[in-house]
Amino acid sequence: MFKNYWSLLLLLFVSNALLAQDDFDHFKKELDQTLANESLYLSQKNSTINSIKSKLRRTTSNETRYSLYEKLYQEYKSYQSDSALVYAKRSLQIAYKNRNQTQVSKAQFNLASILGTLGMYNQALEILTVMEPQLPSELKGELYWTKRVIYGGLSGYANDDEEKNKYNQLGDRYRDKAITNLPKNSTELVVALSGQFLSQKKHNQAIELLLPYFEKTPKTDPNRAVIAYLISENYKATENKEQEKKWLAISAISDLELVKKENISLRELAFILYEEGDIESAYEYIKRSLDDAVFCNSKLRTYEISKMLPIINETYEAKNKSAKSQLIVFLISASVLSLFLLGVLILLFKQMKKLAKAQKNVELANNQLSVLNQQLQGFNDKLNQTNLELAETSLLKEIYIGRYMDQCSIYIGKMEEYSQRLKVMATAGKVNDLVSTVKSKAFIDKELKEFYAQFDATFIQLFPTFVEEFKALLTEPESIQIKKGELLNPELRIFALIRLGIKDSAKIADFLRYSASTIYNYRSQIKNKATGPREEFETKVREIGSSHTT
Repeated sequence: MFKNYWSLLLLLFVSNALLAQDDFDHFKKELDQTLANESLYLSQKNSTINSIKSKLRRTTSNETRYSLYEKLYQEYKSYQSDSALVYAKRSLQIAYKNRNQTQVSKAQFNLASILGTLGMYNQALEILTVMEPQLPSELKGELYWTKRVIYGGLSGYANDDEEKNKYNQLGDRYRDKAITNLPKNSTELVVALSGQFLSQKKHNQAIELLLPYFEKTPKTDPNRAVIAYLISENYKATENKEQEKKWLAISAISDLELVKKENISLRELAFILYEEGDIESAYEYIKRSLDDAVFCNSKLRTYEISKMLPIINETYEAKNKSAKSQLIVFLISASVLSLFLLGVLILLFKQMKKLAKAQKNVELANNQLSVLNQQLQGFNDKLNQTNLELAETSLLKEIYIGRYMDQCSIYIGKMEEYSQRLKVMATAGKVNDLVSTVKSKAFIDKELKEFYAQFDATFIQLFPTFVEEFKALLTEPESIQIKKGELLNPELRIFALIRLGIKDSAKIADFLRYSASTIYNYRSQIKNKATGPREEFETKVREIGSSHTT
């Protein structure tokens, strides 16, 4: 035992060196980046499938057709279960035509396996039961292992402990029988042995078996994610939370890179992060897991996720509601502060009026101070101009704050209605409708359109001559085209924000949902059409409507 202990320590040291970094944060960042690169991996997956289908269309050999059907089954197995079922059936038909019993047995195993994924466990077991009597001894291990997987799925669907224990016992029995019949050094044997160790609470032995096997498993092997998940299960049993999370992340990364929609690691990691308070990541991961399970048509995974999703979603919604409440408090505070500033400005205006009257009395009383009075009058004019600008700024704030407080109130009401609609769907078990609604961008697009329409209307109310005066600053005023039913186009909206004092391209980009480079290009293109020096163009834009503001 002492020798095994030091062997395990050596293996752990070597594994950490090979993985370069051992902390969960490193792998979480890699996982998030992998999620962001979904389209790239999906394109590679579809390219591989299309290449196989192209070869299939060109071949006339039944032997070749069987091989290609088998490859398509493997590509679709954890990707699209319905398509995998189609190619499992086709490969079985071709195997019968070839009169090749090994091909027939392999195709029957594939068919039983995919029927299990689709939740058709009785049909899968019926196929395996019919096969068993005449099956060659070298294929017995695969049959027992397939049965173990199917009983594992039935255990996941069990409604009570007695039923779950029954299926678990059957699964353990067939796992043990598979161990004595599976080929040496096969992945199935390693997985079966680790499962046996796990059930016997021999976690160090399981990890000692799995770690070196994981290191030599290539990234293109779908079993890499399975091995990583089993390692996480053993760390979970030893209550090593950080290692459990790390290996779940590694497993999830492998699943995502190979576009395996029938997976478990991302869902398990989501629940751990939920318990740790990382609601944002938990919600993103569980939502992606549900999308994948529905896409793959994996009945068991969809069932398992549906039990967790409402819990995480409710917490996520509560967190958003809290954030909205904080936003309301901030807006109210900003409004109070604005009113205070307005009062200060009014007092300042009154004081300036008194000062002007005093200056006039001094001028009448003492002509000898005329020069000084002229200087003072000039200063007074500047103060009056400053006061007018402050009054304009105050008016802009008052109107926009009032308008957008109304918008926030309306938006909160809509979000409450939208949340209620989602809760109704979730409560009613309408998972497909729930997923479709959550994935749809129609709600956001509609709200953005109304938001910009409100902005345009408010701005034109404040500066009714803005469009005409803006065009007058251009050598090509006809280039500014506004669609029917709209008050401003994107270029005018950018310079409207500049007129309001927002000059930072990044802030304008955030407001209009464009990239900063797009905003920069719009500004440069318009300034190139200026009638005067392009450096003075934006200054002139900020002076538009000064005499018309009401």
